[in-house]
Amino acid sequence: PENETQAEEASKLEEVKAAKQPSVIEQETLSEKHTQAATQLSSTLPVSEPNDQALVYAGPAVRRLANQLGVDISKVNGTGPKQRILKEDIHTYVKQTMMAAPSSGQATMQDLPKFDFSKWGEIETKPLTKIQHLSAKNLQRAWQMIPHVTQFDEASVSDLEQFRKEENLRLKAKGVKLTMLAFIIKASVKALQTFPKFCASLSDDGKSIVYKHYYHIGFAADTENGLVVPVIRDADQKTVVEIANDLAQLSDRARNKKLKPQEMQGGCFTISSLGGIGGTAFTPIVNWPEVAILGVSRSQEKVVLTDNGVKSNLMLPLSLSYDHRVIDGADAARFTAYLAYLLSDTRRLLL
Repeated sequence: PENETQAEEASKLEEVKAAKQPSVIEQETLSEKHTQAATQLSSTLPVSEPNDQALVYAGPAVRRLANQLGVDISKVNGTGPKQRILKEDIHTYVKQTMMAAPSSGQATMQDLPKFDFSKWGEIETKPLTKIQHLSAKNLQRAWQMIPHVTQFDEASVSDLEQFRKEENLRLKAKGVKLTMLAFIIKASVKALQTFPKFCASLSDDGKSIVYKHYYHIGFAADTENGLVVPVIRDADQKTVVEIANDLAQLSDRARNKKLKPQEMQGGCFTISSLGGIGGTAFTPIVNWPEVAILGVSRSQEKVVLTDNGVKSNLMLPLSLSYDHRVIDGADAARFTAYLAYLLSDTRRLLL
């Protein structure tokens, strides 16, 4: 009777193992996923002790899988008969560990090697300003959480620049100065209205897209204390002159540390303009929870081929970074192409 009972238990164990065994296709899929995740997991999973692993109730295939992923098998809860560890238990442990892994910039910094730079020469240590500290945390989080892609393009702005200079002469007596950024904001609003996905955010659970029916545009302002992003409210309801006035006032308050917290909140799209400094292109980091950010570099004269022959045009470099979970590459290319189309003819901005 005892032998029959043991035989029956062994038979049931084989049935359980067979029922939980993934198909050939599933095995190939899981193997590919495991290979891609191995590097990331090796830095987040605890290091195992050989003696602990030897006491674990698990088969050779399960141990091999755990070894490939760097999993400490002694810390995995077995759900098989007599708490035997199955492959599914390894998968569950991996998933839970990845979800619990630290993602903040501070936690990552703690794991890095420490250096004494004074060993190589004279140094000076200055603390980050409050703005720099907050910016660093936000940028680190955005870079880690958002799959960034950047689309590059150019806009011919010769006519727009000529129009801008003429208008500044006309408006000089009123104390108004139109910058290229004011026109870019106006054009961006039209592009956001045409491509609503760029004026959206991913929901908290990552299962929905939240479309915004307002157009609050943030712009990166460089100050002595660090980078801040004031927000122009309802840019769709304002003229280029009104946008220019808002830019001037917000920039002045930013430089003088007089910005209010609410003046840096609620943006749906951000523009980082480095045209006044230089550069040909760059990759701006998306200002989470937004899904896209436009980088603008210094415009320069370029010889281009037109239907009427060779012509010298003033070309404005555009760098659009976007969240690839929400926006596809084709959408980004259409967005920048439409933005360049708007900026190439001033009349299109005034319609």
